[in-house]
Amino acid sequence: MIVKETKLKGCAIIEPTVFEDERGYFLESYNQKAFNQLVGNKVTFVQDNESFSSRGVLRGLHFQRGEHAQAKLVRVIKGRVLDVAVDIRESSVTYGQYVSVELTGENKKQLFVPRGFAHGFVVLSETALFSYKCDNFYNKASEGGILYSDYNLNIDWILKNDDLIISEKDKILPTLENL
Repeated sequence: MIVKETKLKGCAIIEPTVFEDERGYFLESYNQKAFNQLVGNKVTFVQDNESFSSRGVLRGLHFQRGEHAQAKLVRVIKGRVLDVAVDIRESSVTYGQYVSVELTGENKKQLFVPRGFAHGFVVLSETALFSYKCDNFYNKASEGGILYSDYNLNIDWILKNDDLIISEKDKILPTLENL
C-alpha cells in the first residue's frame, strides 16, 4: 500500500497493492494497522456506506459538524468518479482549498478524507458503485454542506453544468463564505 499526501494536510491518496493473474485480481482494501501507520493517525471506522449512481450525478459537498464530524475512506468498486475534498478547518492554512482525484474500479485508488473536510463526487462513467468507511455514525442534526458551484472554491467538476444531476437539497446549500 502506498500513501501519497495531498496539498491538504491529513488528506491522502491511497494506492493498494494489487495482485493480478489470469484468474483476476486480489487486493487488501483496508487493514487498520497498516492504515493507521501510514496515515500517522489512529482512525477507527464504525460504518460502511455504499451508493450507486448514474453518469452526471453529483453528490456533495457534505460534512458532519462538531462531535459528529466524520473521517472517510472512499473508493470506487465499479465505474469512474471525480472525488473532491474541501478543507473547511477554519484554522488551517489550506482553508477553502480542495483536492480532486479520479477514483475508478480500474485504478483502485482510495481517498482518505479526515474530519474537518467537506466531501463530494461526480460520476463520470455510465454508472458507478461508490463505497466509503466512516469513523463516526451519521447524525442528521449535524449534517451540513457547501454549494457544489461555490464561485470562490471554483471546483472543476469536469462535466458541463447542464449534464449534472443534483438533488434539490444540494442545489440550495450555502457557499463556504455563508456557512
